[in-house]
Amino acid sequence: MNIPNHVAIILDGNGRWAKSKGMPRNYGHVQGAKTVEVICEEAYRMGIQYLTVYAFSTENWNRPQDEVNALMGLLRNYMKTCLKTAAKNNMCVRIIGEKSRLDEDIRRRMEELEQATKDNTGLHFQIAINYGGRDEIVRAVRRLADSVAAGSMNAEDITEQAISDQLDTHDLPEPDLLIRTCNEQRISNFLLWQLAYTELYFTPVAWPDFSKEELEKAIEAYNKRDRRYGLVKDE
Repeated sequence: MNIPNHVAIILDGNGRWAKSKGMPRNYGHVQGAKTVEVICEEAYRMGIQYLTVYAFSTENWNRPQDEVNALMGLLRNYMKTCLKTAAKNNMCVRIIGEKSRLDEDIRRRMEELEQATKDNTGLHFQIAINYGGRDEIVRAVRRLADSVAAGSMNAEDITEQAISDQLDTHDLPEPDLLIRTCNEQRISNFLLWQLAYTELYFTPVAWPDFSKEELEKAIEAYNKRDRRYGLVKDE
């Protein structure tokens, strides 16, 4: 079986899963965080080298304040848990997104996590926090515009590669497979530039119930696709 090198996942359905069980939405987020740990381990065992998850979008600030506060609290705890998981599994962790809106203590924990794991050679695990695909492209274009204004590059030098080099994911391969859980069939402002040639897989399974078996189903579906780039089949 051909294992995708880079898998991206939109972690959807935590709140609906919790509601179906008569529990508060925050309970679903806690269980969803546990699922992330399981899938990280299973993905690497299967041969996936890069895993990127959509944890908190730029639009998620519009949720009820108590839910946002709970998510920030969960994020603080997860940074500690992820550090232990990364050490155990030799996992390299990186945060993508616009970090300045996050509280200083969260940013500090993110930096500690990235520094502690940067030389690990196992799964490359990217967590998108306060991330939006449009925001990422705007930030990249602004940096290029500053370079043009400063005279260090010409407008003609702005190519697809030049834009890619300014993205949060500049040194990562583009995703081969995007998975979205809980039956929503849209990409919701996630990795807009990077998903140009990515295979999309949607499942009705809510994220807290996503398992090794569900990941295998997604990869089986990926293997049935006839992947072509510019009408040339990807061998």
